[in-house]
Amino acid sequence: MIFGIKKDELINLGAEFTSKEINQQPKLWIETYEIVKTNKEKIKEFLSENLDKETRVILTGAGTSDYVGQTIYLYLAKKLKVRVEAIPTTDLVSNPAEFIEEDTKTILVSYARSGNSPESVGAYNLFKDNVKNIAQLVITCNENGELAKKAGEDSNSLCLLMPKESNDKSFAMTSSFSCMLLSTILTFDIENIEDNKEIVEVIANQGQDILDNKWNEVKELVELGCNRVVYLGSGYLKGLCKEMALKNLELTSGKVVTVTESVLGFRHGPKSIIDDNTLVIFMNSINDYTNLYDMDLIREIHGDEGGHKLAVISYKENKEIEQISDKYLEIGGADIDEVYTVFNYMLYGQIFGLFSSLHLGISPDNPRPDGTVNRVVKGVIIHEYNK
Repeated sequence: MIFGIKKDELINLGAEFTSKEINQQPKLWIETYEIVKTNKEKIKEFLSENLDKETRVILTGAGTSDYVGQTIYLYLAKKLKVRVEAIPTTDLVSNPAEFIEEDTKTILVSYARSGNSPESVGAYNLFKDNVKNIAQLVITCNENGELAKKAGEDSNSLCLLMPKESNDKSFAMTSSFSCMLLSTILTFDIENIEDNKEIVEVIANQGQDILDNKWNEVKELVELGCNRVVYLGSGYLKGLCKEMALKNLELTSGKVVTVTESVLGFRHGPKSIIDDNTLVIFMNSINDYTNLYDMDLIREIHGDEGGHKLAVISYKENKEIEQISDKYLEIGGADIDEVYTVFNYMLYGQIFGLFSSLHLGISPDNPRPDGTVNRVVKGVIIHEYNK
């Protein structure tokens, strides 16, 4: 039984894979740690040869894979003290002249569940052919994918294969997203891999508690029946909110309009989306300074007239938020580096997307059976680039 639903019923609902893949993540996080640790020497060699103060690091992917980089580029830039950018493959391929710097030493980090999407392969080839000093790190869930094969044949590339089970069978990426995210954090902090084991165990244990004991709180949010959802967050949570909004949009087949914005950016026009049937899901930062701005907007939305609902996910106990939100969800987490907290926040968003889909009678495993949107993108033609 997963999230209170028996396996046979999940199969009948078309939710077998999505539910399993959300639920398996704490176990896969431990496996991901072991994969990175096993590859410690290869990673150290790759970074020592290719990463210095002059290196440009680009994190790239499409859709959910892009949001891996969007979530952690700020963290990596601060930690590595180099130029780190999160640029989707869809931009790199369509506008290579705007992004490729031929003479700049570059590491291109490519994220891919299947490794077969045209833009992922296209971006890999573009940088290989047009940057003089290029190293490529491929983080993928499919050992048989085109990206994994290319990286395996290239002496300037390193391929990290995620746990086999992370190659999600469902339409929407869940465990693939979190494993690729975790592996990146661990890889670029490889010198501290042994010390970071404890942190991975903490987020895995906290994650299991959410999956086992707190899913019903998320289901109650869905039962409010709102047809508009807004995700709000700052810093690392801003990037994560992009992924959570996409999850709900995908899994409801677009029937629940789901958008996202930064906390301070929301007032500058996007707040216009709120009506009486809107649910605002606020991911509250553990950063004390950032939290001042979070609290200002939480109080404001609470005080606004109308029938909208406000739900706040808080990593730590916050009595004021509990009193002024329509739904208060508390992780009750241990003291860890802020970037690692995203792994527990994300579970709430993934579970919300699953239950939103089921609430509408849609199969989460295949929300678009008409084939107009696909698990692996189709219909993209990669045109020859002549600089």
